[in-house]
Amino acid sequence: MARSERVDAYLARLRRSARRVKVVLRKSAVDYFRGDGSDWIALGGLLLTVPAITLLTIANPVWVAPAALVLPIVAGGLLLRPASLLGLYAAAAAALIVESAVLGPYTEGAARVTPGTVLVVAACGLFGLLIAQFRARVGVPWRRGGTMLFDLRERIRVQSALPPLPKGWHREMALRPAGGQSFSGDFVVAARTQGGRTLEVVLTDVSGKGMDAGSRALLLSGAFGGLLGSLPPHGFLPAANGYLLRQDWDEGFATSIHLVLDLDSGDYELLSAGHLPALQLHAGTGRWEEKAGEGPLLGVYDRAEFHPVKGSLRPGDVLMLFTDGLVEAADRDIAEGIDRLTGEADRYVASGFEGAAWHLIEACAKDVNDDRALLLITRDA
Repeated sequence: MARSERVDAYLARLRRSARRVKVVLRKSAVDYFRGDGSDWIALGGLLLTVPAITLLTIANPVWVAPAALVLPIVAGGLLLRPASLLGLYAAAAAALIVESAVLGPYTEGAARVTPGTVLVVAACGLFGLLIAQFRARVGVPWRRGGTMLFDLRERIRVQSALPPLPKGWHREMALRPAGGQSFSGDFVVAARTQGGRTLEVVLTDVSGKGMDAGSRALLLSGAFGGLLGSLPPHGFLPAANGYLLRQDWDEGFATSIHLVLDLDSGDYELLSAGHLPALQLHAGTGRWEEKAGEGPLLGVYDRAEFHPVKGSLRPGDVLMLFTDGLVEAADRDIAEGIDRLTGEADRYVASGFEGAAWHLIEACAKDVNDDRALLLITRDA
């Protein structure tokens, strides 16, 4: 079977798997709101709290104000389906009528049911209903929504983990999403190939940032992780480019840099898809050199070609890969940002760059509203 046929067959399997996962998620989440799941326990508990609050309000309106009815209403907006929520609202409205009839008209200094109390309860009910309808459209129950987001975040983190390197090599990586969010448009996939003799690392910057790019980054990191090591190094970026073109996203482009490093000799190749150049520190001269491959953005041109640049890491050398959020800013160009990055990196030469990736992001792009990723690979002297 030709290489292109193997790639097409592999990507077809990925698409079939994605469709199966989508069907499972749809059945497990959306059907919750269509009747397969039940919220009767939560509804029953909240309905019991309404008369309990009403009785306490009538008995001691100073300590339990009529506005306390917003508590089950807010909880219902987080736990119940819209149809069940309307039943809870009806019970709360009946409770307000009972409280108003028993407590009598409003007098200064006494806790009574005022028009303001009714407006507050009604406003909370409206917001709760909007939240419940949003969850119904998304198909994610509140009890499971946080767990699902946590699992997605952890999946990206695990996929971005770098494999251990043999003695004489050290790697550092730091990833900082925009605005302190949990999801990032920058991600890394890496693998030891050719029997562990070669390290392949792909650093990708998806269009957009933070939560807006998080879903695309999750999908691409899974696909890229499957392609990496399954294809010859020079076939990875063309296959990734074809994958993005088939997604037909409105913002369907990405930049990527692919490192292929021989861990025995230190020789490497860098293939770039519109990404910023890598930086190599030569221990002999103490100078940083830009290493830039040639190639267009991923997801823009069909049958794009990517031309590698070659290099070698000698003992004491350092190779640095990063995304544009680390060096690009509105008040400076990229060249100035790279100069600042290399200047800060020089401070860690004596320490062997131990823990340097995180500190470099802190020093160069701490408060930047963009995703930032930095990868350092060093060869011990």
